[in-house]
Amino acid sequence: MTSIAPKSAAPSAPQAEIPAVPLLDLARQYEQLRPEILAKLEAICASQQFILGPAVREFESAAAAFLGHGTDFHAIGCASGTDALWLALAAAGIGPGDRVLTTPFSFISSTTAILRCGATPVFADIDPATFNLCPVAARAALECADGKIKAILPVHLYGQCADWDAFSALKKEFGVLLIEDAAQSFGAVWNGATSHGQSAGNLGDAAAFSFYPTKNLGAFGDAGLVTTTSPAIAEQVRVLANHGMRRRYFHDEVGWNCRLDSLQAAVLTIKLRHLTAWNDARRRIAARYGELFRAASLDSIITLPAADPRSTHIYHQYVIRAPKRGNSVRDELRAHLTANRIGSEIYYPLPIHLQENMRSLGYAAGSLPQSERAAAEVLALPIFPELRDDEQQRVVSVIADFYRQAAK
Repeated sequence: MTSIAPKSAAPSAPQAEIPAVPLLDLARQYEQLRPEILAKLEAICASQQFILGPAVREFESAAAAFLGHGTDFHAIGCASGTDALWLALAAAGIGPGDRVLTTPFSFISSTTAILRCGATPVFADIDPATFNLCPVAARAALECADGKIKAILPVHLYGQCADWDAFSALKKEFGVLLIEDAAQSFGAVWNGATSHGQSAGNLGDAAAFSFYPTKNLGAFGDAGLVTTTSPAIAEQVRVLANHGMRRRYFHDEVGWNCRLDSLQAAVLTIKLRHLTAWNDARRRIAARYGELFRAASLDSIITLPAADPRSTHIYHQYVIRAPKRGNSVRDELRAHLTANRIGSEIYYPLPIHLQENMRSLGYAAGSLPQSERAAAEVLALPIFPELRDDEQQRVVSVIADFYRQAAK
């Protein structure tokens, strides 16, 4: 009899891949806008008006209408958020020999823009709840400086306005300029629940925005904006951004090439029409995170973002604090999220005053403790207008799983 070999066991089906939750998914947004954006870009390509063309003027007008109140508000497009910071400072008269008070807990360009003006950065510590420049620490720095600080550069970090009531009081008392780093806060509002609410970018003497693609209002590359209520500052920004020219090929001063191109302006104009709805969605997502974390009893383990009731937060980032708990630390939590295909980021892992390129400023470790502690604890979680409820639930479930394991 012919023997029949037994059939081998069928291979088991591959385990289903763990679904990924990205920190940010720009493709979802693009799919909604693709036909309109491609049509507008095609029209610009056909016109061949790429530099300082009608599309730039259209965006500047739309941005001014969104942020400002009245005809005295100016919005000037430029090539990047970093350029916008330098232009705002330089056009306001910051230069060699000046000192500018700012926060060490921000992206580096908040400080390098001051240095680019030839001025000296002076740091004060942050409010540990909002992560923004602390007005009490700022006052102490101003008192120690004996009138040598010319301007304050607060950062509206993560999409929440700095305490502008306090900084306005410091401006009156010490006679300093207020320049906003509004790079992360397009659409945020200070005192929005009152009749005198004002948008970020319309609070200080001048302000700078970034439209880096990851921002809540993002271009398809680098782009920026300077805003001001001062006609003189606005005119100076335009001159400095275009090689120091008031008349073509006549250069009155040393400027730079910081112009916004028409393609980026067109993308931003289209996106700006949706921004209010997108910012509302970010606030709803942030509120749901809070509900989910509290339901999982995680709000006693991690610190949820604090929203100043006077500030309309747009949650450019949703940032928790994960303080050391037993043997668990923030970086281990992030590794656990990564292993479970959940995006996260640390904004920012090392304060500016401790960066290698800032050693000459003379700040030592321990000199700004709240900023240093925040750098060791902050973790940004996925947030963007198209984030789904099930994705949020998964983020919270994976974090809960991490702390359950850590407690064993």
